[in-house]
Formats: sequence, structure tokens, C-alpha cells
Amino acid sequence: MKKQHITCEIENKVAILQIDNPPANVLSTQVINELSNTLDSLIERDDTKVIIITGKGKFFCAGADIKEIAKINSAKEAKEFSHLGQGLIKKMLNLQKPIIAAINNVCLGGGLELAMACHIRIATDNAKLGLPEIALGIIPGFGGTQLLPRLVGRGKAIEMILTGEKVLAKDMKEIGLINLLAPADELIKEAKGLATKIAEKGFIAVSSALKAIMFASSNLPEARNEYAGSFDRGLELETSLFNKIFETEDWREGVSAFLEKRQPKFKDK
Repeated sequence: MKKQHITCEIENKVAILQIDNPPANVLSTQVINELSNTLDSLIERDDTKVIIITGKGKFFCAGADIKEIAKINSAKEAKEFSHLGQGLIKKMLNLQKPIIAAINNVCLGGGLELAMACHIRIATDNAKLGLPEIALGIIPGFGGTQLLPRLVGRGKAIEMILTGEKVLAKDMKEIGLINLLAPADELIKEAKGLATKIAEKGFIAVSSALKAIMFASSNLPEARNEYAGSFDRGLELETSLFNKIFETEDWREGVSAFLEKRQPKFKDK
């Protein structure tokens, strides 16, 4: 029987997924499939509104399994492996439940691609981040060339990918790769605290806002006329989602609670 490499604990509407694939929590085919299947199982669960992904031990994730990569013998096999990882990344980006990466120490290659697919990233001060694939004579294959420019800008992304150099999380906070920093012994506590703040909100509003934001951030237009088109489509999506919220119970509860100066009790309906 194969060992399970993804553990899941649910508490207070927050699911904590932990990658447990020692020694470096690499993304093998099995780990990718397990993580994908676990996310699928959480999509419809009413007891889960926010998801945290972290790694067990001293690694968040050191990247794709190099031993598996070494066995690739054709362009067809390379394509299949890339599509496997990209499938997980796209699933995470499109998930309507927010995902928080709690990055403990090492986060490289496919591990950073996994973290970038999360909606929010919290890291320990000295966590090491990078896309070092270039040193192996390859390039990022799980979406790194598309995700990194969206988060840090094209120039910095080119520098990081072409040099393959590792950077510290504390140096990446100001340019958007990392949202928050936390001491190592406070990382999960901080992630839970943030997740709980989100989980306390109405899920319909959270998921709607997330959908609209992800639409906006999925485009990196090179010309203003292209931007105008995507901006208009984004506004149309925002209006559509905004209108639907006014068919729910939660918006009335939220407004009533504000006027009555009390905490809202959202039912996610």
C-alpha cells in the first residue's frame, strides 16, 4: 500500500493540508495527484471555507521530483508531466475557496509554483525561494514563467528565472511575492489567524470577490486597448457577481449587523 503524502485537518472552517514526502517534500506524480484529489474533496464541503497548504518538517516543497524528471525519455512524456503539474496549478488558481501557502523554509521550483498558485503567501523570514530549473538545463514547467511575472513584474521574473538564484522571503515581501512574514514557530498560527478572519465572512461574498480578482490578475496586456477590453469584461463580471449577491440572505444579515452594531452571523446562503 502506497503511503499517503497529504494530510488534512479541518477546524473552524479551515482545512490545513500538509505535504509529507520526506526528506524534501518533492512533488512526485503521486503527491500531485493526492493534492489534486484532496482539493476536489474539499470543494463541496460546507465545513471548509479556507485552505492552508504547508510542508512537514524543514521544507515547504523543494520542487518537482528530479528522479521522475530524469526518467523522461521523450517530448511526449515531458508534455504529460508538465500538464500534470499545470493541471493542479490551474485548479488552485480557479478554486473558489481561498488558499493560503504557509511557506516553511525551502520553497523551490515546483514548490514555488505551488505557492504562487495559492491566493495568499505567508513565509518565515529566512525562507528560501526560487526557480532554479535553469541550472538543470530546463525551464519551469508548472506555470512558473506565467505566474512569477504577474507577482513580481517582468524584469524581476526574468532575472530570477534566468539566473536560477534563490532569494529570501523577507526580501520578496515588498515586491509582492510574499504577503506576510512570520517567525518559524508562529507560521501556522499566523496562517490560521488570517484564514479564520476570512472564514468568518460570508462565503458567497468571499468566493465572488475572489473570482473577480482572479479574472483581473489573469491578464498581462501589452497594449492599452487590450487592457481596456479586459477591464470592461472584468467590470461586467463584477456587476454580475454583485447582482447575484443581492439574491442571498447574507447581504441582508451583513447590512443589518452593521446598522445594529453587532457581529454578523453569515449562513453562506
